[in-house]
Amino acid sequence: MAGAAMDIATRVVRWQAAHGRHHLPWQQTRDPYRVWLSEIMLQQTQVSTVLDYYPRFLQRFPDVAALAAAPLDDVLALWSGLGYYSRARNLHRCAQQVVAVHGGVFPATAEVLATLPGIGRSTAGAIAAFCFSQRVPILDANVRRVLTRVLAFGEDLAAVRNERQLWAHAHDLLPVDDLDDAMPRYTQGLMDLGAGWCLPRKPRCDLCPLGEVCAARRAGDPEKYPVRTRKLRRSAQSWWLLLRRNAAGAVWLERRPMNGIWAGLYCPPVFDSAAALAWAEGVSGVRHLPAFQHVLTHMDLHLHPVLVPGDADMLPAQGRWYGPSDWPALGLPAPVRKLLEGL
Repeated sequence: MAGAAMDIATRVVRWQAAHGRHHLPWQQTRDPYRVWLSEIMLQQTQVSTVLDYYPRFLQRFPDVAALAAAPLDDVLALWSGLGYYSRARNLHRCAQQVVAVHGGVFPATAEVLATLPGIGRSTAGAIAAFCFSQRVPILDANVRRVLTRVLAFGEDLAAVRNERQLWAHAHDLLPVDDLDDAMPRYTQGLMDLGAGWCLPRKPRCDLCPLGEVCAARRAGDPEKYPVRTRKLRRSAQSWWLLLRRNAAGAVWLERRPMNGIWAGLYCPPVFDSAAALAWAEGVSGVRHLPAFQHVLTHMDLHLHPVLVPGDADMLPAQGRWYGPSDWPALGLPAPVRKLLEGL
């Protein structure tokens, strides 16, 4: 496999230099803080969305020390709308650990990076390859698709042993020469191919630099890969949101528990049935706002906002009043922010 591996690495490196993405702001640096921030933001989030958040985040938290010193609420407020809020909580914890344990300097190896909160093996590999040119693989969803197709790796990735085997193949395919230049280019090149060429449906095989060496293309069935039999089961929940607004226009908000949906974010009180809010029907001016669906990774959340004017009665013990001038500084789930801004 050595000769084939070298051919694959050379093709990816050369292609990336000539045709890959070079315009993204986190590509113009080897600063581990900036690369780490982009990698965390890009997990399950489109590049176009991250391009809006990334500069705002850097303006508020220009380095790891600034992020570590900030209150979690400030971090969650800036993250609001990006979703997957555990990433923001882990981002904050990771910054604090880098400062406290590593003297404010990110470790230079994937092995140590992977011990930090929120940094898995693939993210650790990306940081190490981009910033330190370490010869380590990555295996995010896009790269997994590229490599399983190139190798026609048809083992079921739902099995841990098969995932481990693919990691070993990914390591064997890495460049061996001029690593200072080749590792960042190779890593970025695989990401670029997965994002724009080796697509889940209708891959652009005729334009792919690996088309001539791709086993799945030769077999005529690239969409067969990757193979994963275990499917995630979607569930659904219905929530009734008590939007209690006082005469000054403030809304009562409470912090969600630190685990579960919207953990640690601010939200109106949540009820699991319309019956739990039956008392509100007797309040003058109560309005049932249009219900809507919010799609989470593994769940559909059906939200039923109920706007109830008044100051005090039937409010939970936790929480406080927040006015429109307070909302921008709070960590709010995107649908809650939209609701409040529309009041």
